[in-house]
Amino acid sequence: MQFHLNGFRPGSPLVAEASPLAHAHTETVPAKVDVLIVGCGPAGLTLAAQLAAFPDIHTCIVEQKEGPMQLGQADGIACRTMEMFEAFDFADQVIKEACWINDVTFWKPDDKTPGNIARHGRVQDTEDGLSEYPHVILNQARIHDFYLERMRNSPSKMEPHYARRVVDVKVDHSAADYPVTVTLERVDPQHAGQIETVQARYVVGCDGARSNVRRAMGRQLVGDSANHAWGVMDVLAVTDFPDIRFKAAIQSEHGNVLIIPREGGHLVRFYVEMDKLGVDERVAHRQITVEQLIETAQRVIHPYKLDVKNVPWWSVYEIGQRICDKYDDVTDAVATENSPLPHVFIAGDACHTHSPKAGQGMNFSMQDTFNLGWKLAAVLRKQCVPELLHTYSSERQVVAQQLIDFDREWAQMFSDRAKEGGEGGVDPKEFQKYFEQHGRFTAGVGTHYAPSVLTGEAANQALATGFTVGMRFHSAPVVRVSDAKPVHLGHCGKADGRWRLYAFAGQADLDQPESGLLALCRYLETDPASPLCRFTPAGQDMDSIFDVRAIFPQAYTDVALEKLPALLLPSKGQLGLLDYEKVFSPDLKSAGQDIYDMRGVDRQHGALVIVRPDQYVAQVLPLGDHAALSAYFEAFMLA
Repeated sequence: MQFHLNGFRPGSPLVAEASPLAHAHTETVPAKVDVLIVGCGPAGLTLAAQLAAFPDIHTCIVEQKEGPMQLGQADGIACRTMEMFEAFDFADQVIKEACWINDVTFWKPDDKTPGNIARHGRVQDTEDGLSEYPHVILNQARIHDFYLERMRNSPSKMEPHYARRVVDVKVDHSAADYPVTVTLERVDPQHAGQIETVQARYVVGCDGARSNVRRAMGRQLVGDSANHAWGVMDVLAVTDFPDIRFKAAIQSEHGNVLIIPREGGHLVRFYVEMDKLGVDERVAHRQITVEQLIETAQRVIHPYKLDVKNVPWWSVYEIGQRICDKYDDVTDAVATENSPLPHVFIAGDACHTHSPKAGQGMNFSMQDTFNLGWKLAAVLRKQCVPELLHTYSSERQVVAQQLIDFDREWAQMFSDRAKEGGEGGVDPKEFQKYFEQHGRFTAGVGTHYAPSVLTGEAANQALATGFTVGMRFHSAPVVRVSDAKPVHLGHCGKADGRWRLYAFAGQADLDQPESGLLALCRYLETDPASPLCRFTPAGQDMDSIFDVRAIFPQAYTDVALEKLPALLLPSKGQLGLLDYEKVFSPDLKSAGQDIYDMRGVDRQHGALVIVRPDQYVAQVLPLGDHAALSAYFEAFMLA
C-alpha cells in the first residue's frame, strides 16, 4: 500500500486523518444524510465501509441491536469474498485468524454395517488456480469487527447508531432533495420509545429476512420452504471421528450432518438434520433443544463418539428459498429511461434467503452492497448519471435467482437419505460429483453479469480470454517494474470507487510509440475526447477516477521506467510525488506464472481490460480502439 503522499505521518498507515468534510458522530441520529443504511450485518457494513472512504458523502448506519455482534451466525468466507476483503485491506488479518478449508470428505452408510458410517470420497475444496485466496472459516462477528475498524480508521471516522428500529419509510417523489423520510424508534432501555426522524437522499435496507425497509416498500420475499428443520451448533468437543478438522458431509441411516471446522483449532460447527415439518408447521413449533441436536449428531456419526463439552452458540432453522422480484422502490417491472429513479434499496437477506449449506448467505449479501456502494458514491459525487442506480437491481436480482435455483437442488440432495441398492434417495457419488461440478459457484466466482450499459458484448474477448467480460477480474502474479517486487495484479483494485484500466502491451509496443499501449497513454493523457480528460475533475490527481496500469510482456529488467509516458509515472498529491507502482511485467522466474499465458492475453496485439470499481470486467478492447473506450464511458458518466 502507498502512504506518506502528502507528507510523513507516524503511526499505522491504515488510520487515515479525519477529513474536514467528515461529519462528527453524534449521540442522536442526524436529521439529514446522503445515505441511510439500515442494519449492521455483513451487507450493511460492507456498504458503510465502502462509503466511509468518501467523507464528502454523509452516510449514517443504524442497527436495531444494542451493540456489535459477538458470536454465531455465518462463518464461511468464499474465495471471491476474500478477494473483496483485499480491496478493504483486511484479507491478511482474516487469513491469519481463519481456519482454511482445503479438502471435503464424504461419508455414507457402511456397506457391511449400514448402521455405521464410512468415508467414501475426498475432494479438493476449490480447484487449483481458481483464486489466489482459499476458502476459509471465521466467525461472522470478526468480519464485522474488521469492517467497523475500517470505518473508524477512514477519513469519515464513521460509527454506527445502535438500538434503532425502523418504524416507517416514506418516499416523496416530488421532493427535489432528500426525498426519503425514515422514522426510527429507539429501543435501548435509557431511551426506549423515543422517535427520531431522518431525511435521506438514499436508503438501503440491510435489515435481514424480516426487513422493515422491505415491508415499507411493499415488497415481499416470494418462494417456498422445504419444510425441513435443521439445527446448527458451534461446539467444543472430544471425539474420535477422524475428519473432525475437515469439512465433512455425512449421510447416514440416522440422518445427515455437515461438519465445518472452525478457527482456533478446537471449535467445530455441526449442521444437523432434524425432523420433516408439516405443511403449515414452523420450526419454532417443535421447540427443539440443543440436547436434541447433540443426540442426533451422536447418532449420525456412529460408531464414532462425540462428547460435547461446551456449546457457545446454537440455533434451529427451516430451509427455504425466497427472493424479491426487485431490489429497489421502482415499480416498473423493467426500468427504462422514463422510469422514476430509485431512492430505496434492499440488500442481503432482505431480498433473498436460502439454506446455509453452500455457505453463500453472508458472501452473497456482501457482494450485493459491494455492487451498490460504488454506484451510490459515483452518483452522489456527480461522476455518473443517476440512471446508473437501476443497474443494481437488474444485475443482482438475476444472479440471486441463479443462487436460489442452485441452493434448492443442493439442499434437497443434502437432505435426502443415501441411496442403498435400488431404493430411493441420492447416490452418495452423485452427491459428491454435484459438489465438484458447482465448486466455482460455491467459491463465489460464478457470477456473470449480462450485457448492459455497464457490461460490454465481449466482441473482443479473444484478446484476453481469461478476463471474461461480466465476471470478476481474475488476478494473477506479476512483477512490479520499479522495484522487482512480486505482487498480484488484482490487488491494485481497492474499494475506493476508481475504475481500473489494465493495459496489456503487445510484444513490440515498447518500440512503437505511435501505436499500441504507448499511443493509448498519449490519447488518455492529452486528447480532450478521452475519458481521463473528460471525466477527471480539475485540480485532482490524474488517476483520481481512472487508475491506469500497464503490463508489458518483457522481463522487468527490459522495461525502462524513465522512458515511459508520464501517465505511467504520474505526479500526485500536495507535494507532486511520483507514483512508481503503475507498471508491471510477467513473473518469468516462476514456471507457469506468465500472466499473458495464464489469462489468455494476445501477446502480439495486447488488450485493454476495463474493470469496474467492484472488480468486475466491464469490457475488453483493442489498445487502439480509442473511440470505443470513450463511447463506453460516455454512456453513463458526467463530464
